[in-house]
Amino acid sequence: MPPLSARVVTDIGNVDPTDWDGLEHDGDPFVSHGFLQALESSGSVCPESGWQPHHLALYEGGRLVAFAPTYLKAHSHGEFVFDWAWADAYQRYGHAYYPKLLTAVPYSPVPGPRLLVAAGHPDPAALRAALVSKAIETCEELNLSSWHCNFFSETDRTALRRDPLLARHDWQFHWFNAGYRSFDEFLASLRSKKRKNMRRDRRLVADAGIRLERRAGGELSEAERDFVYACYQQTFLEHGNHPALTADFFNRLSTTMPEAVMVALALREGRPIAMSWFLQGGGTLYGRYWGCIEQHAGLHFETAYHQGIEHCIERGLKVFQPGAQGEHKMSRGFVATQTRSAHLVRDPVFRRAIAAHLEREDDWLDQYREELEAHQPFRRDGTDRDRP
Repeated sequence: MPPLSARVVTDIGNVDPTDWDGLEHDGDPFVSHGFLQALESSGSVCPESGWQPHHLALYEGGRLVAFAPTYLKAHSHGEFVFDWAWADAYQRYGHAYYPKLLTAVPYSPVPGPRLLVAAGHPDPAALRAALVSKAIETCEELNLSSWHCNFFSETDRTALRRDPLLARHDWQFHWFNAGYRSFDEFLASLRSKKRKNMRRDRRLVADAGIRLERRAGGELSEAERDFVYACYQQTFLEHGNHPALTADFFNRLSTTMPEAVMVALALREGRPIAMSWFLQGGGTLYGRYWGCIEQHAGLHFETAYHQGIEHCIERGLKVFQPGAQGEHKMSRGFVATQTRSAHLVRDPVFRRAIAAHLEREDDWLDQYREELEAHQPFRRDGTDRDRP
């Protein structure tokens, strides 16, 4: 086998999409060339936004065989694995935490492959290990405080379970398709109270004269695209946050990845009043953004969650990941699912302190998981027979 050579890629547009397609990513749209290219080309990800592309690539005889989407970060916004307290500790003791190195998908708390390797390669484990080694070397060469690999998949886990990396986990709430033939059949699997609440919310939306339509990205009119972006902006501004993604990003994806984009539009009197924006691929639906211009009881649940579940049932998608946080999702049939990250902290003193913090955090998260189990929404013993 030819020797491996490592390169840093500062513009993903310099990677041939055909070469990229030779990497395994299980159909995950977030690590597709089109998605990552749209982030950079639209100006959503750039040095000025605090995301400087510093992708790690491995070549074998001139052929791209491994890639890790990686960035030099000037802050911790848009990551969803929270290390603000670590940065504060560095600052209090006169150390620089930023810039740091991050392997992740910008603004996207979605588990998936982060150490991409060539399909059919005889030694994928060696390629993943080499990417991890390259990340560690990069931190040393640039004298960075740390490297973080967020929301990695099970296939990446072995390569990231090594010294001196620290392991961290958290919980999200995902929906799993048990082969349901209809939304009503899914409802029948829930406890009586959860089922009645979901039916009530759907009825409230219908009684308000609101109907829902689902569109692929390529089916959206220009006016509907503008509406989607206006809702996205409004939601962020209402919560005092900056809408980091540009309109050009959304438009590019609707054009270059039309079947990966799905939008649920809520219409009243023929005009849109709310939307949820999803991506899909690899048997999974990902809920990412929601917004509305009118408030109605049950509208958020219907547009952001019920439409996603119904879409998965109709299309045979196996999993629905609606985003980060939110115990309230459990009452809609979502269950706690573990997410993982790995962290290199170069300073030995800070590493020991952070390792101790993560041990305490793990204990709390394990207890939290036990508490969640007591509130799971599905019937357990067959005694709840209030079916449709």
